[in-house]
Amino acid sequence: MADTTGFTTLESARYLAITTFRCDGTEASTPVWFVSDDLRRHVFVATGADTWKVRRIRLNPHVRVAPCTATGKPTAEPIDGTARIVDDAELVGRLQAEKYGWQKWLIERAFILSMKLRRKPTGESIVLEIVPRRHDELVVRAA
Repeated sequence: MADTTGFTTLESARYLAITTFRCDGTEASTPVWFVSDDLRRHVFVATGADTWKVRRIRLNPHVRVAPCTATGKPTAEPIDGTARIVDDAELVGRLQAEKYGWQKWLIERAFILSMKLRRKPTGESIVLEIVPRRHDELVVRAA
């Protein structure tokens, strides 16, 4: 029977610890904002295109996600997922504005200002879609 709960345990969370895997298999976890229009199917994360997490996902799309505090301390058990880069910036921007409101506006302005002060380009942003892995997928991969 298929798992229909997906990421519903993330419903009240504001932060998500996304764990990616280095080439040697060690874990690297980062707290991020996330949004979703259907937690049973997927979550979205907007991030810089040149971040280490994106580089690792391009090599290995397997991730683990868990609700966490703003500092990245997990508050529940992680869920295995598969990440991919998608072109949903407009949808994610709207969902972020609904969920994070003035915080999103403030963080964006502070980021742009800090990049201007350092005389660096703001860089490209991308959207990651993370879908839950089914239990049978994990069993096959582990064998």
